[in-house]
Amino acid sequence: MKLYLVPTPIGNLKDITFRAIDVLKEVDLILAEDTRTSGKLLKHFEITTQMQSHHMHNEHKTVNHLIEKLKAGLTIAVISDAGTPAISDPGFLLVRACVENNIEVDCLPGATAFVPALVNSGLPNDKFVFEGFLPVKKGRQTRLLLLAEETRTIIFYESPHKLIKTLGHFCEYFGEDRLVSVSREITKLYEETIRGTAKEVLEHYTNKPPKGEIVIVVDGKQK
Repeated sequence: MKLYLVPTPIGNLKDITFRAIDVLKEVDLILAEDTRTSGKLLKHFEITTQMQSHHMHNEHKTVNHLIEKLKAGLTIAVISDAGTPAISDPGFLLVRACVENNIEVDCLPGATAFVPALVNSGLPNDKFVFEGFLPVKKGRQTRLLLLAEETRTIIFYESPHKLIKTLGHFCEYFGEDRLVSVSREITKLYEETIRGTAKEVLEHYTNKPPKGEIVIVVDGKQK
């Protein structure tokens, strides 16, 4: 009766740990955000454990059923498409339910996108706040106005087709001179980090439209 949260590679398959592979082979069931994506990973490492879909559209409905499985003695692992489960991915609801039902939870250390982006940014990393994805519409302006006063380094996730819009909002709400670092395709073949002021980074990606997974790191407001 135990739930494992198992980080999976965010790009380079070599970034999975030996322990993660062992756990995925030994558990009774793997909950995967996308079974097609995870199926390729499991096949690569010769993992034959049964998989079940567990994503943002069904996790509310399946939590109670999964708790019953765990209480019956099953060991279950949760994986996302990439990175550590529950960090802007499914997993939190099941973990909370396990805690409420006194079911042991074990989160393995491993790949997550924002840590290398933060360290690689050159911005202060002794204190930081992780924001994940900004609201798309409702609440976006309110959130940006609040974060404009944040003195700690701020970390965001963003999709490539929304990056220009978001950088434009940083110029508007944080100021064109606020330092920004954009890391793209972390651990993959075309990995890159572009650093500069919000205006400079916006100009760069306006001229060179981005592709791939993106992490934005923004300097906090100077006191």
